[in-house]
Amino acid sequence: MPFPALMLPLLAAALQAPVPQAPVTVIGRGGVPFITPMGEPIRARFPNEDTLARWFAGADRNGDGFLTPDEMQAYADRYFEILDSNHDGQIDPDELVRYEWQVAPEIQVNSRLRRARAPGEAPKTDTDDKKDQALDRRSADQGLQGAARYGLLNLPEPVAAADADLNRSISLQEFRQAALDRFQLLDSRHAGKLSLQELEIIRSAALDRKPIKHRDKDADTRVGVPLPPGD
Repeated sequence: MPFPALMLPLLAAALQAPVPQAPVTVIGRGGVPFITPMGEPIRARFPNEDTLARWFAGADRNGDGFLTPDEMQAYADRYFEILDSNHDGQIDPDELVRYEWQVAPEIQVNSRLRRARAPGEAPKTDTDDKKDQALDRRSADQGLQGAARYGLLNLPEPVAAADADLNRSISLQEFRQAALDRFQLLDSRHAGKLSLQELEIIRSAALDRKPIKHRDKDADTRVGVPLPPGD
């Protein structure tokens, strides 16, 4: 289906970071989850597990080391079935609430809700909470909110963002189209395939962005559709 004009500013803002040329450290380890382009939280099963690589290996169905548009859509199909708990072919508002508060509470601002510790890691301390709050502040300064703090694209709520016709329900067709659109955003080289190293670089570049400074009368272009300038 045609992609509505209202969603274009969101997609334009979704991949702002320049891609560095040098390899970088893999992200998504330990207690911090990786949230996939379709919104699935991938949490570590043991300390220091590489959750980005784990998701990539599962999505790369033929095991050739590359993620293709067809594989991204196939992954979206599988995750849609999980979110569509009543199997009516739609992710309805109740299922969306379940996603935001039960499936992926990490997208909430409250740091006590969003953290999922890996097995074997020590319980959270006050120091951990302070570190989480510092991460929240840094992410906000960089224009990252919600799921964008842990993912590859600047989409604070990636499941709801797939609602292209804005009818408060997401069909499988909309979810599959969103998967294709997001693949194209990540595939900046237009190669038709993505490697794990490319995704690692994209994520690290997003996290390493310098804080965004705003003047009072500047438009807020950090996330999604910009807010109007102040009076």
